[in-house]
Amino acid sequence: MAMTLITTNSPSGAASSSFTSSIDSTYKLFIFKWFDVNPVTDQAFFTFNGSVDGGSNYTVTKTTTYFEARADEGTTTSFEYKTDNDVAQGTGYQNLCRSVGNDNDQSTAGTLWLFNPSNTTYVKHFYAQTSTYASSSPYDYAIHGFIGGYFNTTDNIDAIDFKFDSGNIDVGTIKMYGVG
Repeated sequence: MAMTLITTNSPSGAASSSFTSSIDSTYKLFIFKWFDVNPVTDQAFFTFNGSVDGGSNYTVTKTTTYFEARADEGTTTSFEYKTDNDVAQGTGYQNLCRSVGNDNDQSTAGTLWLFNPSNTTYVKHFYAQTSTYASSSPYDYAIHGFIGGYFNTTDNIDAIDFKFDSGNIDVGTIKMYGVG
């Protein structure tokens, strides 16, 4: 199946990056890709949420899981389940990656897959993979994150919002594709 580019957002100094149109029954799979998204605030978490009212609010109940592989600039590596990044039937934003640094050599990139958001019979599944260069002391580190879950609603998910948990998006590009 071919991916069709629907829209591109290039937030610069923006509080968030919202996709509030074209998430409809045209496609059963939507893919969001972000490139070199950098926060204004050091060690910010890059997050997302869905809306069922065209973006008037982003408070859809969801259940998620989050785990990551990590390697710092020293000698430490790890592979961990990060329970503090899970959402259990909550409406808050889901962390896609954590501790994104705001140096010029630090940013996040990744992909979010959203399945059949216009279906009114089932919940809406999603998963994401991220690659982040994070800020920490004494060493900065690379993180590869794995996120999965579902929006616990049979309403249409018709808007998606991306933002940092602290401060604005300094620069970056986020693209939305339809597959089908």
